[in-house]
Parts: sequence; structure tokens; C-alpha cells
Amino acid sequence: MYDTLLHSEADLDSLDGLWLKFKGIRRLQTGAMEPQLIGSHALIIAGSGMGCLMIDLLTCRLSPGGIYMASPGQTVGVSAAEGDSVELWMLNFDVSSVSGAAAFPLKGEVCVHSNAQTAVHCELLLSYCASRLAVERFRAQGVFMELLYEILTHIRLLPDSDSRSALERTKLYIEQHYNESLSIEQLARMANLSPKYYVDLFKKNYGKSAIDYVTELRMDNAKQLMLHSDARLRDIAHRVGYQDEFYFSRKFKQEVGMSPTGYIKNRRRKIVAYSSPILGQLLSLKVLPYAAPLHPKWTGYYHKMYGKDIPLHLSAYRFDLDWESNIEALTRAEPDLIISRDDLQPEERRRLGAVAPVHFIPLKERNWREQLEMTAEVIGVPQEAASWLRKYELQISLARERLRRQIGEQRILVISIFKQHCCLCPARGMRELIYEDLRLAPAVEINAANAGRILDADQLAFIDADRILVNVCQEPESLAHWQFLQNASSWKDLKAVRQNRVYSISSDPWREYSAYAVDRMVQDLLNIFAGDL
Repeated sequence: MYDTLLHSEADLDSLDGLWLKFKGIRRLQTGAMEPQLIGSHALIIAGSGMGCLMIDLLTCRLSPGGIYMASPGQTVGVSAAEGDSVELWMLNFDVSSVSGAAAFPLKGEVCVHSNAQTAVHCELLLSYCASRLAVERFRAQGVFMELLYEILTHIRLLPDSDSRSALERTKLYIEQHYNESLSIEQLARMANLSPKYYVDLFKKNYGKSAIDYVTELRMDNAKQLMLHSDARLRDIAHRVGYQDEFYFSRKFKQEVGMSPTGYIKNRRRKIVAYSSPILGQLLSLKVLPYAAPLHPKWTGYYHKMYGKDIPLHLSAYRFDLDWESNIEALTRAEPDLIISRDDLQPEERRRLGAVAPVHFIPLKERNWREQLEMTAEVIGVPQEAASWLRKYELQISLARERLRRQIGEQRILVISIFKQHCCLCPARGMRELIYEDLRLAPAVEINAANAGRILDADQLAFIDADRILVNVCQEPESLAHWQFLQNASSWKDLKAVRQNRVYSISSDPWREYSAYAVDRMVQDLLNIFAGDL
């Protein structure tokens, strides 16, 4: 559960020689925060509410008083428990040493004693940072150092024999004995807790019940056996803890969404989705690839929904900076077929072709419908593409009528905030869905030629849209510019802002161009405008 669990004070010796510069503090009260790229160290302190904090690939349970640390270049996201919201403080600071940039010794979740007075320091920091007096803003650095000292002196320094709580020991036992008959009573006795309290505590700490965790482990291991062995279905069921193969089949379909035989058939060919749009097309065709780019921020939805079902996770880092490591991973995996966009650099294309047969899908010359049909032809399921498109046309017709009743001819403006710029509807999928498929009224003429055009405050005022959809890149400079824009009087004077008709849309799915993404955009848009019924 803990990424940082210190066993002696020697682990903190690396603090010597470090210089820390406090940059600012934010209080967040939210039900969800899309994963954001951070450019400095971040100390995160949980207040009220229950939920999860995602730091890159690490997921931590949020609990009042919890302490978490993220490093520059990582992503941070928040998800509150259903029907709840969470409060937390995020403190940003830089770390350096005599030799330049330096690492901070704490990472992930930091285990502290509950009597650390962190909330008091956070409130003081908020007050000092908001002060008009320079001397009080200067004082914030000292309070920040006091807060860090408070945390460091309350870190739990535990001997190895006590490093796991009773609850964690039962979780480890489940992981080692998931294929045996397990009961809540048995696990509760191991933890020396009452069954009811054990059930509540397990779900509070891990976000799921102990029984659901057993089922998850059994299904995950069943999938691995299907993928890496030729065992019969009955034998697989027995090996993961089910004596009745028919019950196992029903349970598998309930949890995974397809029958075991359908899953095995899906896995016979090692198909690679070399980009997230290709993954979106394959999922629309009911095909789970062997490999795809997956990351909690860059492809967050796919990582959450399909991360456990896709064996090989390629890097999904923005701008394809990690393509060489992806090709190395694919070389070791020996896939049967790679499906890729056609916008690769010559060297990347050449090396990819040396791994396995590659089929390139035209990125610019074809629309997403044609790209879906081409992908279906490549893998031999053209009927799936035809079926999906028929369902989509019916769905879009119903959505068009519903939106017509809700917003009529009100004019819609879509903008994107990136770095210091406000851009006009830059993504192809946004334009085609909103203005072509749904036929919503544009606030300004929009086409491929002027998409991405930078808008200043005067141009925004001249457009005077009835409703504005805003996509903000989740990185520090863009978020800071969005905050600045919202505080500007020119923005506050816009009709859509005055009437509280500005809506946030996330990059995932709104900047992806695939059948699966478009389908999600439709649902997102209907949810956005649902309050106007």
C-alpha cells in the first residue's frame, strides 16, 4: 500500500545539502481531477472525503491526513468515492543542491503518525500566499519548511517485522492463495478483527471488497492461463479456484464482458495497436489487442478499463518520444500484426516493419469511419465495422434530436487552452462530431483551414457564443493560463460566462480520432447538457 515506508532515520540522510524553494499552494475540493502533468515536486495532503489519488501508475487510497509526494514529470489525478467529494492541498516546490537539480527522498504515499498538525500549516500557507504584504508572502517559505519538518519528524520508522499491518498481511495471503476456498471469517481471524469490521476496513483501504479482490485475482490469472497455455477450460477453472467450469464461464463473462471461448479466440493473434486511435478502432470492432499504448494520463480511460486485459503496455507518452523503447518491447514480444497510423518518421517506420507485418491506416486522407472500415478489413471482420456504423448512425440521430430540443439554435464555440494560447477547435474529431454529425450551430465559421487559430480576448468577445466548450491541456503552463483567463474581466463579460454556460471537456476522448472516442464524446456531450432539460 505504501510506496514510502522508512525503516530508519538513515533513509533521510539524503536531505543534507538540499535546497527547497516553496512555489505555491492550492486547495482542491473536487469529485474528480483529470490526471495533470506536474513540473515541480508536489506535496499532497488529504483533508476530508474518501477516494483515490493517482500518481503515474501508483494508486493510493485517500484518507484524512494522508501525505503523498509526486515528482516533476509525473502525473497526478484524483477520483472521489461515488457520491462523495474530496478536499486536499497541493503544495509545489523545487529541489536543488550544489550540483543543480536533486531528488527528494520521499515518494508516493508517506506513512506518518496521525498527530502531525499538517492541516494547520496548510491553512497558514493559504493565508500568507494570498496576502498583499510581501513580507507575509516571504514568510510562507518558513512555514513550508516547518510543515516539512512536522511531516519528517512524524514519519513512522518501523522495523521490517512490523512493516505490514494485519490488513496488509491478509491481502498478501489472498494474493498467494486466491485459488483456494477463502472466507471472510477466515481472513478476519487472521487479522484479529471482527468479520464486519474487516469487511469495512478492507473496502475503505483498497476500494473494493475482499471477495471482489479474490474474484479479480482469479480472473486475471485465468486470462494469463488462456494466453500462455493450451489448458482446457475446465482445468483453467480448477486452477484459479472454481470447481464448476460452467459457473466459472458465467462469472468470467460477467466480469470481463465476453465468454472464455470468445476471449481465447480474441487472443489467438498477437495484434498490436501502435497508437491510441488504432486501439479505439479495434475496441469498436470487439478486438482486444495484445499490445497498445497505455498510461493513466495520456490514455487514461483505456488504461483504467482495459489495462489488465492487454498484456503488453507500450509507452503512451505524448509526442511519441518513447518509440524506440516501444519497438524494443515489440521485438521481444514477436507479434503477428501491427496496425499503425501512417504519420511515422521514416526510421521509426523502417524499424517497425522489421518487427512484424505492418498495416498503415491513412491519418489525414480518410475520416474515422473509413479508417474503421479499413482496420476491420485488415483483421478480417468487416461485418463488425458495418454493424457498429449502423448503430452509431441511429445513436447520432437520437442525440441530434435530443440536443435540438435542449439547446435549439444556440451557437456553440469550442476552444482549447495550450500553454499561453487560446485556440479555436483544434481537433478534427471535435469539429466533425459537433458541427457535422450533431449539426449544432457554430459560433464562428469553422473548417480545417482555420482550426487551431489563436484567439485573443477581443476575438472571443466578438464571437459572443451562447455556449463554450473548453479543453485545457493538463500541464502547469496551460492550467496557469486558464486560471488567468477566468479571472480576466474580458472573459467574465462573455455572454456564455455570465449565463454559466461554459463546460469543460477532457482531452481523453475529445482529442482522439477513432470510432470508440467519438462514441464516448456523444455520451459526454449529452451528459454535459443534461442539466438544461
